[in-house]
Amino acid sequence: MLFSPGYGLYYDPTMLIILPGLLIALWAQHHVRSVFRRYSKVPAQKGWTAAQVAQHMLTENGIVDVTIQRVGGNLSDNYDPRNNVLSLSQDVHDSTSLAALGVAAHEVGHVFQHYEEYVPLKVRSAFVPLAQVGSYAAVPLFILGLVLSMESLIWIGIGVFVAVVLFYLVTLPVEFNASTRAIVALESGGYLTREEAQPARKVLNAAGLTYVAAALQAMLQLARLLVLSGNRRRK
Repeated sequence: MLFSPGYGLYYDPTMLIILPGLLIALWAQHHVRSVFRRYSKVPAQKGWTAAQVAQHMLTENGIVDVTIQRVGGNLSDNYDPRNNVLSLSQDVHDSTSLAALGVAAHEVGHVFQHYEEYVPLKVRSAFVPLAQVGSYAAVPLFILGLVLSMESLIWIGIGVFVAVVLFYLVTLPVEFNASTRAIVALESGGYLTREEAQPARKVLNAAGLTYVAAALQAMLQLARLLVLSGNRRRK
């Protein structure tokens, strides 16, 4: 049972539009955790921790002003270009596993993108404020427009959500490029052998599927909003 402005509670068949995206997202999250868990039990031959590998990669490339820190959470690893902090989760920071080294190298890949002024990363950064606002405001604005029968407000909500969709779409090349950089750096730097790089690649590919699922969810939600808007005009 779902809320229908002006009609109380009723079953909304347009929810079927976003259902595939939700199911794929749930599977992707399960898959990445499963693959990470599998290869987090396989140590790399060199015995370097993920934090050591990340620091060495940065130093070898002349990057000395990025701080590496340990953070809580599961797979909460990230790089924040605003303060030059590379955060590695507690399951990654001190681990010598193939999975951990792959994740750490991926985040270093984002550092390289930032310092090289990689265009898709700059575009994604530009969309961040709009995407943050859109994630919270788009649907409420859309629903308010339906309740008040204000066509302009409906389209403002849709327009704001378009920014969210664009953010997720431009995120794809950024993330996949960082993973490609990670595998190349791990192999060329001698941190992993070619055989060891394959499991690390599997971890990063699994993580990449979560971004594909997020983009699909956003596009399906946008399609749902457009269908709801069209249904309203036909009434």
